[in-house]
Formats: sequence, structure tokens, C-alpha cells
Amino acid sequence: MHNLSNIQKILLSIFLAISSLVILLSSTTNVSKSAPLSPISHVDDEEHLQVAHSNCAGTLYPELCISTLASLFPGTSLKQKSMSELISAIISHTVDIVKISASNCTGMKKKLGYELDPRQSRALDDCLELFEDTIVDLGAALSDLRTPNTSDKGYHHLQTLFSASMTNQYTCLDGFFYSKGTRRRQIEKRLYRISQLVSNSLAMLEKIPKHKKKSCKDEQVFPEYGEMVDGFPEWVTKKDRRLLENSANATAMSYDLVVAKDGSGNFTTISEAVQAAPKSSTKRFVIYIKEGAYFENVEVVKKKTMLMFIGDGIGKTVVKANRNVVDGWTTFRSATVAVVGERFIARDMTFENSAGPTKHQAVALRSGADFSAFYRCSFVGYQDTLYVHSLRQFYKQCDIYGTVDFVFGNAAVVLQDCNLYARKPNLDQKNIFTAQGRDDPNQNTGISILNCKVTAAADLIPVKSAYQTYLGRPWRQYSRTVYLRSLIDDVVEPRGWIEWDGDFALSTLYYGEYMNRGSGASTINRVNWPGYRVINSSDEASRFTVTSFIQGNDWLTSGGIPFYAGLS
Repeated sequence: MHNLSNIQKILLSIFLAISSLVILLSSTTNVSKSAPLSPISHVDDEEHLQVAHSNCAGTLYPELCISTLASLFPGTSLKQKSMSELISAIISHTVDIVKISASNCTGMKKKLGYELDPRQSRALDDCLELFEDTIVDLGAALSDLRTPNTSDKGYHHLQTLFSASMTNQYTCLDGFFYSKGTRRRQIEKRLYRISQLVSNSLAMLEKIPKHKKKSCKDEQVFPEYGEMVDGFPEWVTKKDRRLLENSANATAMSYDLVVAKDGSGNFTTISEAVQAAPKSSTKRFVIYIKEGAYFENVEVVKKKTMLMFIGDGIGKTVVKANRNVVDGWTTFRSATVAVVGERFIARDMTFENSAGPTKHQAVALRSGADFSAFYRCSFVGYQDTLYVHSLRQFYKQCDIYGTVDFVFGNAAVVLQDCNLYARKPNLDQKNIFTAQGRDDPNQNTGISILNCKVTAAADLIPVKSAYQTYLGRPWRQYSRTVYLRSLIDDVVEPRGWIEWDGDFALSTLYYGEYMNRGSGASTINRVNWPGYRVINSSDEASRFTVTSFIQGNDWLTSGGIPFYAGLS
């Protein structure tokens, strides 16, 4: 690094002192129980400043990074710290701010009470749940950082936890989209700060020494998916693969609880069975859901780990509800089934939101469950059917029905051998298969659609010429979606993709198509956006497979879902 001039050193010292004071004040304002950071000392040592600059190089918010390090490591203490220690300190500081945000939201609910309309109250509930999940994920990241792990696997796990934590903050703010008043403005500044601090930590991960680097040729875009074993990511164990692949009737299988509408099981509702399941389980807990229509909203919370739902088949075991944003629900809370418990698996059942096309956002299934997998399931809705919210997910031989943005979110997700069906929307609507929500270039997230069928549903086929249908649009700045070796029929417009708002994200997105087939697969008339590409290299396409994208061999081997590691 070049030596700083005396004027630069003076100006930078003043800036660091002011910025550090701003961080301290913004982190402690209006919170009586929060503990202030250590007093900030004057930083005027050139070597110390150079160390701060070096550590923060490559971050998206370098001024915040430098001032944060100056406040957390005053004087010359910064020089003695490893990169893992620096990131740990930033994340610990971030957790404190998350707790402050949670306290403020709780206080807002108590203070305002009946002044809040139902949508605002639900948005605050969303935030409180997302803050809690963020604290758990960042706590897990801190544990990993404090236990030296130089493996590629450990590095990508940290990437995943940081990516999800950032997504949670934006999801909280999204809940206020339809709300009137100042509630969002009261909390958004601190949430942006949380996201920026985690973003800087995400960029700084690259500087941790000794983690295994890959050549450019082998660089993985969704590296956390891992290797493939017998057609599944390796994080699905052999036992879980057997559960998923077993073609016998569910009654012949081993299970822990039975749900039956006719009273012949342990419970008559799915929610009761989930409530009865153990918390923090380390072994698979199977709930068999007999044929029938279950009209309920189901939540699998963070502490309900290792759950598995087994139904009697698509269209036979159906869980259905109709929450939607028009009726005052947030998109996040509209889900018929919401799962965040790690290693959740579902097989042979239908998840449906029956609100209809006029009710706009209405989610059938939301997954923020790490290492979640779905096999031979159906997801039925209109706008926002399948919310792949965050972390690592895999879908195999599933059917997904919808209209607007009906596969959306910011998980690292692979859809393999699935059918995507565009339905008949409202007259003033367009069909859009995907809306991916990656908002930071260092997040390891995106949607990979591999060997799937992209087509029109039965209700759209007779009138498909009256509606425009597109492969996707960029929900966030760094939206990332690929279609690989899939069958795309003529329901898709020749230009393929559509803008979200003017030229927003057209230069920063990553949209790719590789060796697709069908009457709608021609790329001759596709968009000419800087971020769109026709993928001609198998090496580049392979970066989006289960092996490379979601470290699938680390977890799918236990789930019993058949999968293949590469492009075919």
C-alpha cells in the first residue's frame, strides 16, 4: 500500500473518529439495556491505518469497515488480530445491533398496541422472527470462526450463514411494503447497518488464510451444494435417501407419528403433529400424513430439526390455505406451510395457496430451512407460489404452478427434473417464472433450473397467445438464475427475460441459459443485457449443478432423494 500524505492522514483520522462515534451512537440510541463499545481512541498511526485499509479492501462499504475496526480495536491492537478475530468482532457487534432492533420492535408493539393495523403488527412479528433466526445463524457463524476450520466446506458454510442473515433484514423491511405510516422508517436505518456489516464480513472471508482456493476453471458459483452421491447432494444421508426413494405405500414404512383426517392416526392436523415432534432432534423424525385435504397453516420453527413429512402422493395428501397480501398478510406470513427447521424433508404431497390470482402475493410454501429437500411434491398457487427464502434447498421431480414471480427468494437452490407450469393470470398480468433476490455480489445464492420442463398449465394453453410469459426478472441488484438442459416450450416470449424497473440490475445480474431445448429455447432473439449470457462452456454450466452450487454431497446423501451430481 502506498504511504499516506500528512494531509490524508489528518483527514482520515478525523473521518475515523467521527464515523466511529456515529456507529457508537446509532448502535445505542433509545436502548437502555445496550452496552456501549469501548471508548474510541484517536487513530493517527500510519501503519495502523494501513492495516485497517488492507483488512477492508474489497468490501462494499469500506468506510464503515474502517471505522468499525477503529472503534472495536482502538490504538494499535488491530495489528495483532487475525482475520477470523476481526470478523468475529464485527459479527459480535452486529448481533448486539440485531438484539437492539428486536428490542425496539417489541417496544413498538407494546407502546402502539391498537394503533397498529393488522398488517403492521404482522410485519413486526415477521421482523422479530427473522431477528431471532439471524441471531441463531450469526451465533453459529461465531462458533465456526472461533474453531479454526481451513476447509472449503467450512468457508462456504460461513458464506451461507452470512448470506441468509442479510436476506433476513431485507425480508423484514419487505413486510412494510403495503403499510402506511412511518414504521419502516423507524427501523430501516439500523437494519441497513446490520446488512452492511454482514456484507463486509462476507467479503472479508476471502482473506482468511489457508482456506482452499480453486482455479478459475473450477470456481464454484453455488459451492455450498457440494458433491453428489447416487443422484443426491451428499448432505442427504443414505437413510434419508431410502425414505425418499421407497416406492412402497407409506403405511408399510417406519414413522413416528400419523396424521389422519378420519381420526385413525395420532392427530387430525399437521400442526398438532409438528408441535408434538421433539426439539433440536439429531435423528430423523418422520410424520406420515394420510390422504386428505388439510385446511391449515403449518409452521416448522427453527428448533424443530430433522422433520420429514411423507404423504400418499401429489393431489392425495394436500395442505391448503389462502392467506394473501390483499387480506392484510405479509408475503412472508402468507405461506400455507413455512419451514425453517434445519434438514426438513417432504415427499409425495401437495402444498397449495388457494387465494387466487386477484389476491396477488400468496405463498404456498416458504423454506428458510438449511439442507431442506422436497421430492415428488406439488406447489400450487398464483403469484409467489414457492418462496425459496434462504440457505440451501433441493427440489426433485416436483411440480410448481403459478403466474407472477412464482419461484422467488434468495436461497441457493437447485430444481432438478421438475415441471414449472405457468397458469392463466389476471388480464393485466404477465407470467414470470422466477424472481431471484440476491442483493450482494458475495452471496452464494441463486436459482438453478436443471433438466426441467418449462411450459403452460392446462388453463393457460387455450389462451396463451393472450398473455406474455418470461423466464425471470431481477428482484434484487445481483439476481442470479440459470436454465440448464431444460425443455422450454413456446409459452416463453422470444426475448426470454423481462425488466423489473427500467435498467435496474441489468448490468449486475447473472442470467444464463445452457443447452436448453424446445420451441421456446432459441436464444437468437433474447435480451442483450450486460448481465445475460448464453452459456457455451460446460465448465461454466457445471458451476450451477448440485455438486458445485449447494454442496449437495455433504447433505443430500442422507435424505433418500435421487439426484445427479453434474449436468446430466
